Amino acid sequence: MVTAVVAGIGTAVPELVHQRELWDGHFRHHFPNGRAPERIFTGCGVRTRHAVANPLTEDISRSSTEHRMRRYAHETPQLGRQAVSAALVSAGLDGADVGFVAVASCTGYSTPGLDVHLASSLGMPTNTRRLMVGHMGCYAALPTLAAVNDYVLAQRRPAVLVCIELPSLHVQPPNGDVEQLVVHALFGDGAAAVVVRPDDDTAGEPPSGLRLVDFAVRTDQASAQHMTWQITDLGFRMGLSPLVPEVLARHVGPTVADLLAAHDLRVGDVSAWIVHPGGPKVLDTVQRELGLPDQALAASREVLADHGNCSSATVLMILDRLRAAGQPPPGGTAVMMAFGPGLTLYAALLRT
Repeated sequence: MVTAVVAGIGTAVPELVHQRELWDGHFRHHFPNGRAPERIFTGCGVRTRHAVANPLTEDISRSSTEHRMRRYAHETPQLGRQAVSAALVSAGLDGADVGFVAVASCTGYSTPGLDVHLASSLGMPTNTRRLMVGHMGCYAALPTLAAVNDYVLAQRRPAVLVCIELPSLHVQPPNGDVEQLVVHALFGDGAAAVVVRPDDDTAGEPPSGLRLVDFAVRTDQASAQHMTWQITDLGFRMGLSPLVPEVLARHVGPTVADLLAAHDLRVGDVSAWIVHPGGPKVLDTVQRELGLPDQALAASREVLADHGNCSSATVLMILDRLRAAGQPPPGGTAVMMAFGPGLTLYAALLRT
């Protein structure tokens, strides 16, 4: 039986910025009234993050969408190539081995896109299949990974997924909106890539990687306006309702239970949790609804602290951190989850 396994992971980030310095040097001027905005900004679980457009050295909050998209097209090829190159090295492969490359991003558009640049710069064959997934938001890594999984199983060739997000390009003008305060406090730039390859276990050998087993999705259409991502003349503007954790609380437990039950598993059987850190309250909600110990989401909280919320790239960064720590252990099971517009919860089951 052929299975699809995650054989390599790579990440790339731009310039480091510190949360406290971002507040003192820039964002406090957006919210000058009272101490509450400062407490929200500095208490969101983020210590450092990364930005191609550092607000401390360049203020693009009033720049046109055209200007921001030109910057996106300039910045993504280098970051994307760095992440994919590291993933290929980790997998022991090179560009010529790749049959399919998928790119997920919701923070910019350009044509020819990053998929074309990667195929050319990394020496991928001219018949390499390509897929661009845009504007799905923070959960985009999972449906795109499902598409990669399907290709690998059907074609029995390696494939690459890269998620690249540059939310620093979408800083909005000062307006005193608390939702924008939270958005500006949470999001950071980054890229992450995985190589998925076929593994034939007919000889009785266990898969030499993290095997993709199953995927699940649940969308609460009645809550669609709780999380939005709108294109404006001044970049992309996010709407982020404080009701998001409340909606997730209704769906996290049933979605995970159904995903696990299809494979005769329960929450207690899961060795590792790869949960998108939409914010501290989101992680608190997942932990409470699933009855998880504090350590279960430690990697998610660490990535949030070190990188912020990097939208679709974040769950792959968490996966990279867990794999470096030897998690899940041999024979273990992992659940990956992410949340985004729709309001959508996407989950995946993986096994070593």
